[in-house]
Amino acid sequence: MHIIFGIIAIAIGTLFVIKSEALLNSFGKIDFFERNLRTEGGSRLGYQLIGIFIVFIGILALTNMIGGFMEWVLSPLLRFNQ
Repeated sequence: MHIIFGIIAIAIGTLFVIKSEALLNSFGKIDFFERNLRTEGGSRLGYQLIGIFIVFIGILALTNMIGGFMEWVLSPLLRFNQ
């Protein structure tokens, strides 16, 4: 099941990166990215960054490494007795 999820996530993330202009036209600008990236086309870059993140999560799911990655990311929050 993780292989199918990984492939779907990679495809969706790739579409986010390739079709960032279409996403901008459909959903409009994102104020957070416009304010913080301060580049011309901040929302386009924001859509592309979201797509790259989705591709990264898809690769982790495809290789079944998402559990270890999430454990590593959340390990500072989950240390209770140290």
